[in-house]
Amino acid sequence: MPSETPDPQSGGAALELLVHGVGGATPQEMLDDPRTVRITGDETAAVYRRTDDADAERYPGRYAERPIPEAYCWSNLTSGNGSRALWLLLLPFMVVNLAHWMRPATKGLGKSQRVYGVLVRLVALTLTVLLTAAACEVALDLTAWQCAGSADCVAERSWLGFLSPEGHGWWSQPGRRLALAALVPTALVGLLWYLSNRTWSAYEAQRPPTDASSAGLGTHADSNARAAADATDGATDATASATDATASAADGVDGPPAPGEGPARMRPALGRPGFWYGRRLVARLRAAHTAAGFLTVAAALTTAATEHDSGSADTSPAVVGRLLQAALLVCAAVVVQVVCSRGRSERRRDTGLDRMLISRLPAAALTLLVLAVVYAAWSRPGWVSAGALPGDTAFRVIALSQVSLVIALAVTAQALHRRAPHARTAMHGLGGPAVAMLACGLGGVMTGGVAQRVADWLDGDATPGMGEGAIVGPPVLLSWQASVIPVLLVLMLIPVVVLAVRTVRTTRRLTPVVEAEYGTVTPDAIRTRQVAGTRARAMLTDAAPWLVGLVSGASLLLGAAAIAGSWLSGEVPGQAAEGTDSFVESVADTAQALGSWLVGLGFILFVTWGRRAYRDASARRTIGILWDVGTFWPRAAHPFAPPCYAERAVPDLTWRIASWTGRTGGRLVLSGHSQGSVLAAAAVWQLPAATRHRVALLTYGSPLERLYGRWFPAYFGAGPLSDLSREVHCWRNLWRATDPIGGPVRVPAVADRPEVDRGPLKDPLAYGRTALHPLPEPVLGHSDYQADPAFAGERAALLDRLPPPVVPQQRGELGGRQPAL
Repeated sequence: MPSETPDPQSGGAALELLVHGVGGATPQEMLDDPRTVRITGDETAAVYRRTDDADAERYPGRYAERPIPEAYCWSNLTSGNGSRALWLLLLPFMVVNLAHWMRPATKGLGKSQRVYGVLVRLVALTLTVLLTAAACEVALDLTAWQCAGSADCVAERSWLGFLSPEGHGWWSQPGRRLALAALVPTALVGLLWYLSNRTWSAYEAQRPPTDASSAGLGTHADSNARAAADATDGATDATASATDATASAADGVDGPPAPGEGPARMRPALGRPGFWYGRRLVARLRAAHTAAGFLTVAAALTTAATEHDSGSADTSPAVVGRLLQAALLVCAAVVVQVVCSRGRSERRRDTGLDRMLISRLPAAALTLLVLAVVYAAWSRPGWVSAGALPGDTAFRVIALSQVSLVIALAVTAQALHRRAPHARTAMHGLGGPAVAMLACGLGGVMTGGVAQRVADWLDGDATPGMGEGAIVGPPVLLSWQASVIPVLLVLMLIPVVVLAVRTVRTTRRLTPVVEAEYGTVTPDAIRTRQVAGTRARAMLTDAAPWLVGLVSGASLLLGAAAIAGSWLSGEVPGQAAEGTDSFVESVADTAQALGSWLVGLGFILFVTWGRRAYRDASARRTIGILWDVGTFWPRAAHPFAPPCYAERAVPDLTWRIASWTGRTGGRLVLSGHSQGSVLAAAAVWQLPAATRHRVALLTYGSPLERLYGRWFPAYFGAGPLSDLSREVHCWRNLWRATDPIGGPVRVPAVADRPEVDRGPLKDPLAYGRTALHPLPEPVLGHSDYQADPAFAGERAALLDRLPPPVVPQQRGELGGRQPAL
């Protein structure tokens, strides 16, 4: 670790608040001291200091010439306990939630922006229906209908004996078998509701303590406005809306400007009071998705029973079934209306809760499910299960809906991007639709993998769908979707080869550049290739947009082809190709068999990885890296996605910064590495203007522009980052050409403010062995920025640029109570 920061020239109280990046870090590693103490926080996320610095504020003389180092550790928010490894199963929900935040930056077009959000939420709804339908396929169709209805299949599985028609027991009737099997998908939906409600209570339902008045920095008007908003918690929608409208005028604009700043202006999106408070929307979406899950199970039961009753001489059961189906359609329309009718509220803190909706909508859907169970379990002595349940149409409708929604989303995104195009925006504004398509693909692979594996297990050595075994197999569409996976993998070889060749060429091109940078040092071919190769591989990150575009585009076309093939043929690819050219038939059989194996393997890998992560903390940290990036954003599209850790981390940082500067009047450097720099920027945006005037921002290895700015332009694009550089008192960003994640933030110098970026820093620090570096220096890439001498120098320069500390007698003008340490 580097030495302490050089003595700042301006003196006075100063704090350096360190925020780690992806993968996590211990307080001991961040503070370079084995003895640390927790200052504030809990076991999940907390602020630490060295033991010797715990009471630094009591002895200001000891720290007059150096800042107090302090570390905020948040890694347990994404990789803390073993149960978080199970979040892997929620991966499609997390990915579709990202699509919501990838909306292109634009000017105006408010209706198009709202349409974009509605379309993403509808795609998310189809994923919930798809997951529930897959559970129904496994439990109701493959197990209770096909296997339990076959004497050969039951003979090999004694645990299904009580369901066999051969036993003539109470459960032997198909409708009763289906009613019993419906417990499995119902329990799955209930589990998703429980997990979502539990995390909602821990994250979204907790009011973030970021009010300016709470830190002793707000005005009397701010305090009154927020007190009025607090008083509405739990009130009716009409009362909440009226109060929110009154408070929005105060909450939508910046607080009192710091000295030298212009008049108060509207806050950027991440600086608005309601951005990290999604209590109302997540509760509404949870109710809608839970109801959609229950309705899917009820529809599977009702459709099967109604289809049988339609051919019966007694028309009464069929009439009951049709009425029940009509009620399901009405309730489904309500679910869609709830999903479409309301989006996020960011300019104000929405304290309403829609208690009637979030309790009665799932209850109504559950009531219809109970009625469907009773209807299906009604005695029908002549009913015999044969073939497969009519699930093909359902899966085709779901897949066709997803393709249509993604296309509509792409059209909307293009309209938004054309209004305010920017060269750095990923995929020309189509990043959101592409990621939404990937979410649908992941959902298809996971659900298809479960169905294919269960069918293979139940059918023994036979191939499901080929008419060889005791069961018919899963819906034809799932086999077609599995069959296109080998084709997609073959297509993926093209960009892989292109990138490999380009990396080799870039390495050769950079070889003389690397040697020139290190001056008169004797060239070493191996060392030069090592450095040049690291730089070339780091550039692969910038190729991600067109790679994602290729995968999502191919997935869209192949998915559409799978829908058409299954609909036109009504058979699995192997059977549909029979009688054609021998080559075509061979390719179809191979694609079907290989695709079935691949989707099954994918599901097994998911389960295996999740199981290993549940038991192994190091593997859990690896998965945590995925969540570090994917769950930064609030749950705006899918309520069953893993919770947003930033809804805890950002208020933590904001509160710590505001309370410390408010109590001491000192200077503070917010030092963020990698994903920590994103959290640091979000925290700065949430600070009152007077507090931002006392804060310097130091970022290194930062993906703020390279990843977040390109993929989330409406929130981290060129405009928001330029605003951030003007709002914070001073900002410096360090980056390396060998870093595959971090990069420049591309904010130019303006007026009296220097350029934000400094880099690329030299990496490695020495080309060969020198007197100062007798051993070969490593190529650090994304890690150990603090080992570079430039880090300490820039940190000291930021402290010198901050205004002098405010002595206690001057702090009275800030008003309000002073928070404790």
